Amino acid sequence: MSLVKYFAIGSVAVFAVVGLAGYARRPLKGGLVDESMAPILVQEVAIPVMKNRPKPPEVEAEQGKLELSTATSVGLPEADRIASLFATDSSKLPVVETISYTSRVPWTQGRPAWIADYASHYETSRHFIARSLNKKNDYFTQKVSPGDRFNVFKKDKNIQFYLLADLSRCRLWFYYLDQNERVLLKTYAIGVGRLDSKKSSGCLTPIGKYSLGERIAIYKPGTMGFFHETQVEMVRVFGTRWIPFDQELEGCSESSKGLGLHGAPWTESGEERLKVGKYDSDGCIRLLSEDMEEIFSIIITKPTVIEIVKDFYNAAMPGAEKSL
Repeated sequence: MSLVKYFAIGSVAVFAVVGLAGYARRPLKGGLVDESMAPILVQEVAIPVMKNRPKPPEVEAEQGKLELSTATSVGLPEADRIASLFATDSSKLPVVETISYTSRVPWTQGRPAWIADYASHYETSRHFIARSLNKKNDYFTQKVSPGDRFNVFKKDKNIQFYLLADLSRCRLWFYYLDQNERVLLKTYAIGVGRLDSKKSSGCLTPIGKYSLGERIAIYKPGTMGFFHETQVEMVRVFGTRWIPFDQELEGCSESSKGLGLHGAPWTESGEERLKVGKYDSDGCIRLLSEDMEEIFSIIITKPTVIEIVKDFYNAAMPGAEKSL
C-alpha cells in the first residue's frame, strides 16, 4: 500500500473520531449535555497546591471585613436631629435655648462680653455657637453684632452625651442624656481598627465603656506633631479633630492610652474618605471630617461616654429611649 493511501486512511479515521466525539456531546432535550457520554480527549494534569498557604494581608482583611459586616442595620434606630440643635426657630430641641447677643451681661463684671464669655457661661463650645450663629457648618467665624441670635445649652439642664460604636456594622449612634431619658441625635459611619483574631473584640479597637478626655486638638494643614516618635503633619494621621479616650469605665478590653476619636487621614490630594467604613485604623475610631467636626462642636464642653460593642444588641445604654 502506498504512502498516499496510508495518509488517506489515517485522515478518514481522525475525522471519524472527531465526528463521534461531537455526536456524543450533542445537547439532549432541554438543552443539557450528557456529560457521562463525553469521551476524555484531554488528560487532566494535577497542579500541586501548597497547603496552608498564607493569604495576602489585604485578602485576609477583606474577607474578615465581610464576615464582621454581615450584621444588618434593619430595625435599628436611625435619626438626624442635629439641625434642631442649632435651629433658632420652633424646631429646636428642648435642651437648647436661643439668646440674643448683647455685650452687656451681668456675669462679666462690667466688661464687654464676647462669644468666648457666652461659651464659658453656658458650657457651650464656641464652635457650637458659631455654627448656630452662621446658619451653616462654619465653626470658626465668630463675628457677632448686638441682636444676633444663636443657641446655647440650657443652664438648668444637666446634659450629657453618649456614643455607641458597633464594630460589626461600623456604625456610631450619638445620644444626649437628659435625666433618665436618652434621645438619639444622629447615626454615623465610622472606621475602626484592623482585624485581629487575637483580640477579644476581633479587631484593634477594644470593647468597653470609656469616658472622653479634655486634651482635645484641632489640626489644620501644616500643623506638625509627633506620631510613633516621628514628626508628621497631623492631618495626615488624625484629620482635623482629635478627642482622646480618658478613663476605662466598664468592661474595657484594652487601656484607653493612645485611643480616641478623630477624622479620616488626609493626603496631598485631600481626605481619604474611603478609610471610613473599614477595619483599617490602629485602634482609634475614625469619622468623616464633617461628622467629626460636628460631634466635636457639640460634646467637648459636656461629660461624654463612648461604649464600644461587637453588636448593637450587646449594648448596656443608660436611661430609656425617648422619641421626639
